[in-house]
Amino acid sequence: MTKNSDAENRRPKKSKSLSARTIRYTVLGCVLFGLIAELIGVSLYGTALSGEYIQHAFDTAASVSNSVQRGADSIGLAQAVMEVYNSLTPEQRAQTGTPEYSAYYAHVDTSKGSAHDILIHMLGGYINSTDVSDVYMAMFDLENGALVYMVDPQEENQFQLGEWEPVEKREARKFLNWNGEGSLYDISNTESYGWLCTAGVPIRNAAGEICAFVLADVGIGAVIAGMAAFTLQITLALLAVTALIAWFMSRRIKKTVVTPINAIAEAAQAYVRDKREGATVTDRFASLNIHSSDEMDNLCLTMADMERSLSEHEEQIIRISAEKERIGTELNMAKRIQASMLPHIFPPYPDRKEFDLFASMDPARAVGGDFYDFFLIDSDHLCMIMADVSGKGVPGALFMMVSKVILQSCAMLNQTVGEILNKTNEALCSNNQVEMFVTVWLGVLEISTGKITAANAGHEYPALYRKNGAFELFKDRHGFVIGGMPGTKYKEYEIQLRPGDKLFLYTDGVPEATNAAEELFGTARMLDALNETPEETPQNILSQVRRSVDAFVGDAEQFDDLTMLCLEYKGTGEAPAEEQSV
Repeated sequence: MTKNSDAENRRPKKSKSLSARTIRYTVLGCVLFGLIAELIGVSLYGTALSGEYIQHAFDTAASVSNSVQRGADSIGLAQAVMEVYNSLTPEQRAQTGTPEYSAYYAHVDTSKGSAHDILIHMLGGYINSTDVSDVYMAMFDLENGALVYMVDPQEENQFQLGEWEPVEKREARKFLNWNGEGSLYDISNTESYGWLCTAGVPIRNAAGEICAFVLADVGIGAVIAGMAAFTLQITLALLAVTALIAWFMSRRIKKTVVTPINAIAEAAQAYVRDKREGATVTDRFASLNIHSSDEMDNLCLTMADMERSLSEHEEQIIRISAEKERIGTELNMAKRIQASMLPHIFPPYPDRKEFDLFASMDPARAVGGDFYDFFLIDSDHLCMIMADVSGKGVPGALFMMVSKVILQSCAMLNQTVGEILNKTNEALCSNNQVEMFVTVWLGVLEISTGKITAANAGHEYPALYRKNGAFELFKDRHGFVIGGMPGTKYKEYEIQLRPGDKLFLYTDGVPEATNAAEELFGTARMLDALNETPEETPQNILSQVRRSVDAFVGDAEQFDDLTMLCLEYKGTGEAPAEEQSV
């Protein structure tokens, strides 16, 4: 049988017994709480700090891996170094660190502008801009328990090209047999470096074989020292707090527990009764005479505030709903403004029969960071742009609008493609406080000849279709992203289009579309979708790719902006010029 408050009030009072037990349990609870809090705090501190170091090192290695594979021929350099290393005898390898050993690698190009030189400067930039101890490129030799260095930008204790140092075979096996899941790292304690966390990402050749690793080192000796200091500090703090709480509760519990609890319980019952009867009384708790200056006093005040707040609840809901509607309206307006800045009338040039063009942009959020653009510089030159801003949502949309305006302004000055990207990069780097960047593919079609002069600033490879053939990736040379590094220069290349040829541009939202199983759509599926009906119009080709992406993704949420552009060159009726290569 459940007892109500009136039955409880009729029980004999045993204040001394209750006070004694309350004091005893309070002290015991404070002590236990302090011990448990200390154990949990130390464990969480060590786990969180170690995890932060590990994740930071792995994220740095992953970021550098993407950059080195795009920025230079890292695979070629790795294969050249390992070819020399594998050809050496054990006696020759034992000479590592000597001029005689370095002579074995003399034919590997390390001159200014070489892949090695580019990677040295690139990795050195990462070391200067991050908290890692070292970022380098090397390869594990499991058989001999060695780590062979290829690129080491560290100024102190720098390993030269091909030099190696011994490593545990356990560590080498762990890196070489990584299955791609989670973060790849190893923590070791060596005489040379102390406690060290080494994280890495493999670099694979076209056959999928590991030819090198991008490795990032982070010293974690500070974690161990920090845990010891933290343990001492939290122990002292918890002892002081526990003693203070126990003393305070022992003093106050005798006067501020039983009576205030009963008073608050009676007020709560009266409040419920008033609500059931439809009364509008809102001062049941405010009228209580509780001034204990502790949690009971706070509870009483809180309950009084609750009484007043409930009467305003419906009005607050109305205001919140109106505010949400206003925000939604503003986001929709921003979406329309962004869409209006992109060319959206097709066909864009109905009087030009030399080419056909269609483009689309579907943001992952209300507004997006991708954008495309095309415009006639003059009657014989069509400029095309496909770009992807590093951010998403409203920040990405704002950066996108700035980037688009600068690109178009530079292009209309009748400059070369490389100069357009150079000037845009300088403009964005000059005051890039948000540290955002944009990848750009920019090409200018000479309509009379079908020649495209283009440059790629870290963007996806375009896909090219030759009449009566099939779409294939055109693997152009990538420059660095726009807004990422001042002083970057961008190289141009040419593509010769013949009547019937098509060019397909896109952002990474297409190949990186992800289904519920976290599988990527990929460039292979994209090419399959393009080649289902490659002879169709650009508009139908884009529709076919979008249908394929939607069918693959299914009900999964759209992860990234999805932007595409397709150009069909129809020609002028004159004989085209000879095709140019990169």
